[in-house]
Amino acid sequence: MSPPAPIAAESSLSTAQVLDIMREVSLQTDPQRLVSTFRRYTTPIFGGDGSISLSRRGLSPPEFRITRDTRWQEDVDPWKQADKLPLLRGGVLAEWLYGDKAHILNDFELPSSDPAHSHLGQVRSLMVVPIYDAGAALNMVVRFAYEPHAFDESRLPDAILIANLVGRGTSHLLTTKRLEQAYAQLDHEMKRVAALQRSLLPSQFPRIPGVDIAASYKTAARAGGDYYDFFDVGDGRWGILIADVSGHGTPAAVIMAMLRTMLHNQCHGSGSPKKVFESVNRPLCQHAGRYDGMFVTAFYGIYDPRDGSLHYASAGHHPPLLVGAGGTVRELDEAQALPLAVQDQCEFPQSTIHLNRGDTLLLYTDGITDATNSQGECYGRERLLVCVREDVPFAQHIVDCVTHRLLAFTDGRPQEDDQTLVAVRVK
Repeated sequence: MSPPAPIAAESSLSTAQVLDIMREVSLQTDPQRLVSTFRRYTTPIFGGDGSISLSRRGLSPPEFRITRDTRWQEDVDPWKQADKLPLLRGGVLAEWLYGDKAHILNDFELPSSDPAHSHLGQVRSLMVVPIYDAGAALNMVVRFAYEPHAFDESRLPDAILIANLVGRGTSHLLTTKRLEQAYAQLDHEMKRVAALQRSLLPSQFPRIPGVDIAASYKTAARAGGDYYDFFDVGDGRWGILIADVSGHGTPAAVIMAMLRTMLHNQCHGSGSPKKVFESVNRPLCQHAGRYDGMFVTAFYGIYDPRDGSLHYASAGHHPPLLVGAGGTVRELDEAQALPLAVQDQCEFPQSTIHLNRGDTLLLYTDGITDATNSQGECYGRERLLVCVREDVPFAQHIVDCVTHRLLAFTDGRPQEDDQTLVAVRVK
């Protein structure tokens, strides 16, 4: 875009010129360039030979910095190169800056003893414009001319208005840039947290005789509170666990990491599902209280491939689905108890079933069944069962079927909760 034609100091801006200036200003995303744009257009309006900018932000009276000077050869960014800004103390500029006053001085002469003499010692006319922030003139623009009587008193109100509009604009852009930088840093850290959390999940599935396993794990945020795992408990038996920390994001990820540590200390042995839950529940009650009463639903079963037995307990988790070779469906709901981290003296009942050849055990978190479409309808249990009942050879086919159908059902809408699915098929 070509800039508007220069305007003589005694002329007024036309509507078309104002629109051109505002259009170009609206394109700026960098505060330094915004200031340069306004300076380029306002210089011919208010006259003078140049300007300096002052700031007392973060300083104590009578200190101030010169943040800009149109005579500088180097374009110094005051927000990034504060070490290059002259720091002065006292003098007439400090008096004006801390006095919150606007002036036009058309017969000015700065004493040689003034700290700012090297900056304004040769000028004879000044237009002093305070720029307010939170009710105080933390910044100031001083337009200068080398000849006396260079500034029109009637232009001062316009100069104050324009300079303060520029100040608010640069402040807004600066805040936006800082927020973007902070968000980028936070996002980087969250990616690291998410990567660390994923490293806590099984890197590969156990080789259980006669069993095929597949899983899917998708968090709603960078990090999440869902968790699944497998434990070698000895004698050829394997522990199978799925858990869901209330909420999602970093707090849920922290509780999830605590739970994993506790379980890995308890599950690699002869402990029954009942005893494992009782052992991890007490310390979780202590820790979860620091996170606004968070709790954990979990299902833990110990499978013995020698006789197909599965001893299990459930801490408030959605009952896994056992789908037989003929399509019969059974919920494992005979050992329900309160979630973990709710009551430290909670007891966890235990039950036993047997898995036969062709059976499929489907463990899932409520982020799958509670996922909604654009009409607010939940995905639900029945849609989940469609994939389990299909005649497919491997557990991975079931997991792929569920994830693809779920994505189509939600039409790509953002997840509201973490989604985890584990399929265990007996061959």
